Amino acid sequence: MSLKKVQIPQFEIHATSVYVESESAPDQNRYFFAYKIAIKNKGNQVSQLMSRHWIITDAFGHVEEVRGPGIVGLQPRIHGDQAFEYDSACPLRTPSGSMKGYFHFISDDGEPFQVEIPEFYLISPYAMH
Repeated sequence: MSLKKVQIPQFEIHATSVYVESESAPDQNRYFFAYKIAIKNKGNQVSQLMSRHWIITDAFGHVEEVRGPGIVGLQPRIHGDQAFEYDSACPLRTPSGSMKGYFHFISDDGEPFQVEIPEFYLISPYAMH
């Protein structure tokens, strides 16, 4: 019996966020954040991002989970040593919170895998007293 050796593609995820004052209304508990995600394929195997799973936590510990196909309406194929970046946004009811989750991929050889999105923070100027 021979075992098939599966090489898990290597990806690196970076996130940055910024508070968007013009879209926020602190007096109505609306805090709006824009974020940029950079997905870097550190290997040489082409893989397609199929779906996402976000875990969004506000300052009160309220958790919202968001799942869906692709990102910003796309399911990009990311070649080895290439990156894909996109911008999106997240409203919160509190002046701070965090996001983390997973991207679900499928490699060109048909193997599904997931890549963790490290936790990053959403912090408005109103969070600092």
